[in-house]
Amino acid sequence: MGVTDRYRKPSDLPDLVPVFPLQGCILLPRSTLPLNIFEPRYLEMVDEALAGERIIGIVQPKSSTDDQESPIGKSTPLRQTGCAGRLTAYSETDDGRVLITLTGIARFAIVDEKPSQKAFRVCRVSYAPYETDFVRGHGQDAVDWPRLLQVLKTYLTARQLSADWQSIERSPAELLVNTLSMISPYGPEEKQALLEAVDLKERSEVLMALAQMELATPEDGSGTSLQ
Repeated sequence: MGVTDRYRKPSDLPDLVPVFPLQGCILLPRSTLPLNIFEPRYLEMVDEALAGERIIGIVQPKSSTDDQESPIGKSTPLRQTGCAGRLTAYSETDDGRVLITLTGIARFAIVDEKPSQKAFRVCRVSYAPYETDFVRGHGQDAVDWPRLLQVLKTYLTARQLSADWQSIERSPAELLVNTLSMISPYGPEEKQALLEAVDLKERSEVLMALAQMELATPEDGSGTSLQ
């Protein structure tokens, strides 16, 4: 049984979640996200998560008025959809940083933000719109697997990148689609579109469309954008 399989329904997760706003970063069910934590506010958040239910939400800010990957303060609006993850790995470094891994469980819709004296932000969330996220592999049979592999091969060849194709071809479609969506080199709008895709089939279609758009864009072009 996977580490997230203990969560079978929305009520298995807390409705008050500490959130980590990260521009250009998403988390998806049953995929892993390594994070390097060094800011005091997020070191505090990790300590509290470890002492509690080990749940942290990853969400993108709507915009940022500074150059920080994670906006300073609590005034920057957040996007409505994020994803809850379980803290599944933790290690400390000699220079005071903390290296953690979050494993995605289910997406959520932010209901409101709870006023708090804590240095980090806490939101009330609802998992109800994403109940199928609790079912491992839900919808992966509808993914056009041969086309996805072909687009991936074309993309990697064009970018002169290599891959372990035996491992890729053995991967469950859910794991491959969600992991590729998380590590894809696209901007915040594209990443949010991948996060908010209704199901795995739609997410895979968005992923393939983005790859094909990028390959069709001249090197001196402006790149891919869903804005």
